[in-house]
Amino acid sequence: MEAPIAYIVIPCYNEEEVLYETVQRLTRKLDHMAAKKQIHEKSRIMLVNDGSKDKTWQMIEELYEKNSYVTGVNLSRNKGHQNALLAGLLTAKEYGDIVISMDADLQDDIEALDRFVEEYQKGSQIVYGVRASREKDTFFKKYTALGFYKVMQLMGVELVYNHADYRLLSKRAIEELAEFKEVNLFLRGLIPMLGFQTSVVEYERNERFAGESKYPLKKMIAFAIDGVTSCSIKPIRLITLSGVVISIFSLFFLVYVILGQFAGTTVRGWATSIVLICFFGGFQIFCIGIVGEYVGKIYNETKQRPRYIIADKRIK
Repeated sequence: MEAPIAYIVIPCYNEEEVLYETVQRLTRKLDHMAAKKQIHEKSRIMLVNDGSKDKTWQMIEELYEKNSYVTGVNLSRNKGHQNALLAGLLTAKEYGDIVISMDADLQDDIEALDRFVEEYQKGSQIVYGVRASREKDTFFKKYTALGFYKVMQLMGVELVYNHADYRLLSKRAIEELAEFKEVNLFLRGLIPMLGFQTSVVEYERNERFAGESKYPLKKMIAFAIDGVTSCSIKPIRLITLSGVVISIFSLFFLVYVILGQFAGTTVRGWATSIVLICFFGGFQIFCIGIVGEYVGKIYNETKQRPRYIIADKRIK
């Protein structure tokens, strides 16, 4: 098999602290892989600037002039990690045979790239990078991540455990991914829907080289909500099931009250009534909120606005 042209797509948002180091390490790695004929010499690094507020795009332009591997895509404004990643994937598929996505912070192990390409050459159209362990995580990070995957699976979203966005996609897989037209993107849930032959590469995740995480707890919660409501209608079904259960419970309670009246017992329990009213009132608001999430998603989809706008490109 001829060595594939590989594109490494890296979404960048305020990454000026790590960008030079990331490109330097990837350049050495691509040189090594090209020398071994694992990848074609036309392989490139594609840096996608997601509306950064710092000098990220200026640095990408500078690297483009100095480094033969570097190409760049500049979005017109910040559209979020998933949209920036998709912009890179859909742009890179026009030039490469395979596209590998990774983060800019050097937490994804660059040395695993050889194994990604090996799995592709064995026939896999999709190769998932999966963390071998979470021993380096804090207690809070470890168990919130575990909870994230458990909740997503419970809600009917198909995910690869301990996989983020470090993956290889063939040109064919990306062409099929392009057929998914939804605006509300959750790529971790969409890509398993593609099917095709897949494989897994385990790696040890490193500490962030510099800067701070772009996904604090607030964004992680929002990300999880987007993931569930974009890929599953199970919450709506759970609301329906809860409504049935509560209705049955109410009927039993009604029978209990009627029998109490016939028995001549005094019905007491003002505090109990207030607690039940508050509970069911809160539950109703929660259910309305879930329905509202889906209505909001439908609203965004029907407008059919572009997921991103590319303001500029630097392609060799």
